[in-house]
Amino acid sequence: MMIEKTLRFFETYVIPRQLYRFFQPAYHYLLAFAAALFYRFPSRKLKVIGVTGTKGKTSTIEIVNALLEEAGYTTAIISTLRFKIGKSEERNLLKMTMPGRFLLHRLLRKAVSEGCDFAIVEMTSEGARFFRHKFVYLDALIFTNLSPEHIESHGSFENYLNAKLAIARSLARSPKRPRTIVANKDDSYAEKFLATAADDKRTFSIEDAKPYELTEQGIDFTFNGKRLSSHLRGAFNLSNILAAISVAQAFGVNEEIISRALSKFNGIRGRLERIEAGQDFEVIVDYAHTSDSLEKVYQVFQNHKKICVMGGTGGGRDKWKRPEMGRIAGAYCDHLILTNEDPYDEDPTAIVEEIKAGVGKGCEIIIDRREAIRKALSLARTGDAVIITGKGTDPYIMGPKGSKIPWDDARVTHEELEKLAR
Repeated sequence: MMIEKTLRFFETYVIPRQLYRFFQPAYHYLLAFAAALFYRFPSRKLKVIGVTGTKGKTSTIEIVNALLEEAGYTTAIISTLRFKIGKSEERNLLKMTMPGRFLLHRLLRKAVSEGCDFAIVEMTSEGARFFRHKFVYLDALIFTNLSPEHIESHGSFENYLNAKLAIARSLARSPKRPRTIVANKDDSYAEKFLATAADDKRTFSIEDAKPYELTEQGIDFTFNGKRLSSHLRGAFNLSNILAAISVAQAFGVNEEIISRALSKFNGIRGRLERIEAGQDFEVIVDYAHTSDSLEKVYQVFQNHKKICVMGGTGGGRDKWKRPEMGRIAGAYCDHLILTNEDPYDEDPTAIVEEIKAGVGKGCEIIIDRREAIRKALSLARTGDAVIITGKGTDPYIMGPKGSKIPWDDARVTHEELEKLAR
């Protein structure tokens, strides 16, 4: 962690900007090599499963972990949500899904030292941009889906796609054998990922799960002729489950273990997370931060009156999608409250006004996020659904000049529910 902070200091304040930009690719490549060398190339010593895509990465990782642990394996997780090594874990407080090179390889080395059989790593386009995936030797890669995101930082959707494909190419160059790629056949970009070199190419599709039933209690579906059940909700989670099953089977996990693991697995923090405090209405916290993921969350609760709290994209990024997210929220929510999320150096009111432009009907604006959550909960009646999106497990609200306020949507929501019950 200290090494990464020192490097960021030199990148920001010491190295001239023009010089840094010119040498950036070589600089990041050499740093990745130095980190792997310093920690003695730890990914060679355990099986590494990468997960990439726009949505569903963290959830898929948690489901893969549940299946592997049920099969008796010791696992490590490096994801947006947490860093887990065997039995120990810590919350990822970096506001960065894929950690810097030295921390990433340090975690992998710790996984080796703790006797882990597998490391499951969330791999992002931003990470690939800075070569954080280099010298992480993959045994398998899961591709979940692809839709526009991080366009401002990458410059174009094509650059974003190419950053994702760079991760697939790293699987092709891996010295591990066999190399397995698992791709979502329901996504139009699946063939591009499957075209990379791999010894074992597997696909999954919602069609593979028919007949299936999506209920408010979970999902019942069919896989290879066997009936399986999960407590997770929504068609998007069915896709995540199928991805996890596909990669688990590639490593020899049988259907009996898969069935048992799914029946025990109750959910993921910040992903359609139920907040319970004895109330007679649904309260959900979810990370949804794209228009597609937002719509899929709302569709789960189509039979409820929906009271929604929504921020938008963080300041300085993906401004194009703000009105679109407003349009989705306006179409699905019975009562909509727009609020602050991660403004960074932008005016949060200006961000919210851009979202409001797409709503198409009346909505409330309450910039204070806690106050917005409190108001939504106070409006709920028996059978309603309060849906709070955008932050999930994000540990901070990011403000101007790098400032940050500690935050936890689930904790704040639980506190406000308890206040209402008094």
